[in-house]
Amino acid sequence: MTTTAPARARRTRRAALALTATLALTLTACGGADDDAAPAAPRTAADGSVFNDADVTFATEMIPHHAQAVAMVDLMDGRTLDPALVDLGEGIREAQTPEIQQMSAWLTAWDEPVPETVRDHANAHGGDHGSDHGGDDEDGDGMAGMEGMLSADQMAELESADDAAFVDLWVEGMIAHHEGAVAMAETEIDEGANEEAVALAEQVVATQSAEIEELQALLG
Repeated sequence: MTTTAPARARRTRRAALALTATLALTLTACGGADDDAAPAAPRTAADGSVFNDADVTFATEMIPHHAQAVAMVDLMDGRTLDPALVDLGEGIREAQTPEIQQMSAWLTAWDEPVPETVRDHANAHGGDHGSDHGGDDEDGDGMAGMEGMLSADQMAELESADDAAFVDLWVEGMIAHHEGAVAMAETEIDEGANEEAVALAEQVVATQSAEIEELQALLG
């Protein structure tokens, strides 16, 4: 059967449209994958260290996060508590205080602002452990929504609790706090560019995951 010219033209147009649609879908899919997978662009600091936005976010958020954990340990002072709980708290303080200093040094080297923390506020008020320990924006800490952070009300409840109630509140609060820190650290491991920051994040995951198990055992 002989194909007419109009029929051949219609088939040619349909084929061209199908090819165009296929190419468009392919390009869109490729472009979407590239956009989703694109890592934060690395930068080089004056001291030669390489970092990216994920590293800055990790340090900027983990500093006040760590500081609140240490503030929670501070609230143990003067209480009669299980020695195992006190030892765990002291381990948290001894590990996280130097990490705060390390991350502050990174931000300074990267020419990024170092956030104030609840412990800065406490020190400025003669060691008062009051509402400055909270995680709400109305308290001026800028930490609302950060994973695992206790609110100002939760910190106030913790401080005012008797020793028996304090233990459960503290352990449950620290478990949630550690789980938030682990999630933040895992994001840094996946997205960070600075080798030291990624190594610290790996340390946070290992240390705080082990401490979560210890805390859960204390709950019975």
